Amino acid sequence: MQAPINSKLGKAVGTFAAASISFLIGTAILLAITAVSGAEVKLSGASGLAWYYFTGGLLGAAYVTTVLVSVRTLGAGGVTAATIAGQLSTAVVLDRVGAFGLAQKPITIGRLVGVALLAAGVFLVVRE
Repeated sequence: MQAPINSKLGKAVGTFAAASISFLIGTAILLAITAVSGAEVKLSGASGLAWYYFTGGLLGAAYVTTVLVSVRTLGAGGVTAATIAGQLSTAVVLDRVGAFGLAQKPITIGRLVGVALLAAGVFLVVRE
C-alpha cells in the first residue's frame, strides 16, 4: 500500500517532497509512540556505536525515494517483489560474512536456489 500511496503523493507534490512528507509523518508518529509508551530513551547508549549503525534513516530515505519513482513503471507488485528479492539476496550475504554482529551462516545450495527462485518470481511479476 505504501508504494502506490506515496507515488500518487509524489505526482501531486514532487518525488522528494512526498518522501519528506512520508518521513515527517512517520517521525511524528514514532515520537508520539515513544512519549506515550513511557519507554526509557537511552541516547547515551548510542555514543559507543560505529557510524554505520546510524545509516538506517539514510537507507530508509533511499528506499522510499526509489519506490516512489519505480512504482510508476514496475507497479506495486513489481516493486514489492523486487524489494523482497533484493533484501533476501543482501541478507544472505550479510549472514555469510556476519555483518553487524550477525551470526555467520554459510551460503548453501538451498539458499542459492531460494534466491534464484525469488529472482525468477520478480521476472514473472514484472514482465509484460
